[in-house]
Amino acid sequence: VQLQASGGGLVQAGGSLRLSCAASGRTFDNYVKGWFRQAPGKEREFVAAISWNGGSTYYADSVKGRFTISRDNAKNTVYLQMHSLRPEDTAVYYCAAEGGFSSASYSYTEIPAYDYWGQGTQVTVSS
Repeated sequence: VQLQASGGGLVQAGGSLRLSCAASGRTFDNYVKGWFRQAPGKEREFVAAISWNGGSTYYADSVKGRFTISRDNAKNTVYLQMHSLRPEDTAVYYCAAEGGFSSASYSYTEIPAYDYWGQGTQVTVSS
């Protein structure tokens, strides 16, 4: 099973980027998918999550109104559209997927809730 994240890059403040995360090896149609990020010297933090059918989305306060998470189950892919980027959004962005193995006691905002992780894609926002 592999999650392949792409779409990162260097962008000026106020710009936009769209991240993609394509899964292979199994499907995740019935599971939550999420995005996390980790800035240098900081812990990995929750960014956004989406329910199995896309009907519910959840965002960290820091990105609410600027980022949009979506998914296409036919393509086994989750996306993160990022607008109005700020220098503090600079980080490695990781996609993640529940897989039915982690304890249901974990919230979708918590790292242990996810069973599969992508390799990360760098987003750098210049001021």
